[in-house]
Amino acid sequence: MAMEVITMIKKIMALKASSNQCPSQCTRRCSKTRYHKPCMFFCQKCCKKCLYVPPGYYGNKAACPCYNNWKTKEGGPKCP
Repeated sequence: MAMEVITMIKKIMALKASSNQCPSQCTRRCSKTRYHKPCMFFCQKCCKKCLYVPPGYYGNKAACPCYNNWKTKEGGPKCP
């Protein structure tokens, strides 16, 4: 169990982004959407604030509370 937690922490730390890594991390995150331009805009905004982009192309937002909990005025998710 402890080894699994350590492995997960290492993966999360590897995905932490500095603000200069945001464009490449967001390019990966938004690569499979048909709404590439808005995805990139909001992903980079979220990345600069949270210094994180979740793994994969969608979902996995729970790995970062900052990324997961930032909402629009309407209450929807701000980060892709």
